[in-house]
Amino acid sequence: MANEIAVPLLPCASIDEMADFYQALGFRTTHHQTRPNPYVAMQREDLHLHFFGMPDYLPADSYSTCLVLVPDTEALHREFAAGLRARYGRVPLAGIPRMTRPRARKNAGGTSGFSVVDPGGNWIRITSNTPPPATVTSPLATTMANAVVLADSKGDHRQAARILDGALGRPAAGDDPALAEVLLYRAELAVTLSDPDAARLALARAAGLPLTPDQRAVLDELSD
Repeated sequence: MANEIAVPLLPCASIDEMADFYQALGFRTTHHQTRPNPYVAMQREDLHLHFFGMPDYLPADSYSTCLVLVPDTEALHREFAAGLRARYGRVPLAGIPRMTRPRARKNAGGTSGFSVVDPGGNWIRITSNTPPPATVTSPLATTMANAVVLADSKGDHRQAARILDGALGRPAAGDDPALAEVLLYRAELAVTLSDPDAARLALARAAGLPLTPDQRAVLDELSD
């Protein structure tokens, strides 16, 4: 057999809330019903996601997830981010819903990936299906790789922040080539953890470093 298609069915509290959120990401509704059970089907090009409503469902307690393989995580993230800004005024980084930025995942062979946590608390894990490029490692880059696994994959943002703080406090951190990226990630974690003081400290330190245009854009967005 060939050309099989698997479609995840994920839980939620409100199918209308899910449809509104995924429409912001560029999906369209292909099916919607309230009886005999709440159910909505969303599609974006070849990506299909279906959701079913559950009474008394708590998104914060969700363990539901699915993996989506794409050729270009950066391009898809830009499109998702544009839709979220149009819908919410900014890309949500804390609470539910939220979205992370694309980063290399140590626990995925170094491939780039990001996560969308939708209003149902489902983790939609977007991962590149192309081999990652060779990268130069450094002490801070190694620590960040571990932090990404903790926060973006496991959801333990607090522990990820702790190990980054430890690494950033070392004397050699000031000369590490990954310093700017690590500071920006630390600021993002602070936003997720509702810690504005830590976010301001990380952003102020990053602002004094040479930044790429993409890093400058992240700095500006996190500073809003």
